[in-house]
Formats: sequence, structure tokens, C-alpha cells
Amino acid sequence: MRIIAGEYRSRTLEAPPGLATRPTSDRLRETLFNVLAPRIRGSAFLDLYAGSGAVGMEALSRGAESVVFVERAEPALKVLRGNLARLGLTAGFRVQTGSVGAYLRRPAAEGFDLVFLDPPYDAAEEYAATLGLLGRGAEGMLAVEALVIAEHRRKERLEVRYGSLERTRLLEQGDAALSFYAVRLRERV
Repeated sequence: MRIIAGEYRSRTLEAPPGLATRPTSDRLRETLFNVLAPRIRGSAFLDLYAGSGAVGMEALSRGAESVVFVERAEPALKVLRGNLARLGLTAGFRVQTGSVGAYLRRPAAEGFDLVFLDPPYDAAEEYAATLGLLGRGAEGMLAVEALVIAEHRRKERLEVRYGSLERTRLLEQGDAALSFYAVRLRERV
């Protein structure tokens, strides 16, 4: 794995050993950030089920103001912290240890502009639970124009709506897919 573009372009990253963590491929990450390009600079980015941290570090490399990485698996946390050190990052991020559900149930100090979630493919219930929490407001977790992106198996279809979140785009690439969600306009008052 490597950082695709930005300040840390071409720098390599480690992935956790074994099959428990499945890093987002370089190709899919490039597709994701091509879509996010107009929104990334200065954004507050939330990387849920962060694993190696590659997606959040790509966001930092491309100019995100801040990134919060949420991960609970100890092997993944070790690799994530190692990748941050490898890039020499000391500011602009926070590593939150624990479950995504617990994190989303806490009141947020700021609304995130961009939220990326990539739970283990075999944990299908995590998609509905996480998107459901975000779609119900998750204690002010989302900024007004926030975009929520879920990486999932291409064959696994996510719902079109989760509370106030509505899918606006579906990109498929190989065996993976990216579902993009935004807060429905009629919910913004």
C-alpha cells in the first residue's frame, strides 16, 4: 500500500497481518479521492473501522484539516500508529480506541465534513448499525453538507436510506463498491 497523492505521495504503508483487516486497495482509494477532491482540503474527516489508517492518511496527505481514526482491534491499532509515525505525522489527527458504535453515541465537539466507513465485509450488521446511527444524527456528528461513504462488497447492497441519509451515488470497482450518502435536503432546516 502507498499514499496515492498529496504531501506524502508514494510513501508506503503497512497493513495488519492476516485476513481480519482488509485494507482499501490503492485503486479504489484513488477512485474515492478523485470523487472527494473538491471537498477534501480543509475538511474534518472521520475514518471509521480505520484498520491501517490508509484512507485517513490519504485525506491528510491531500489537505484535510483533521482526521479522527476509530479502531478497536489491537493489531490494526499497532499498524495504524506505526504508519502515522512512518509518515512523521504528529498533528492534525486523533486515534480513538474502541468500538465505532460507542464513539458515535458520544456527543461530538465538531461536525465531520466527510465520513468513511469500511467495516469487515463479514460484519454486515455493522453497516446498518453505523449508517443508522449517522442517519439519526449521531449527536451532531455530521456537518451540514456532510458526505458519508461506505465501502462494501459489490454483491452486498446497502439500503438507499438510513434515517436522514440518502444514497446519492454508487461506484463499483472489481469486487468492491462505494456507496455515497448525504443528508436529504428536506431534513436540513
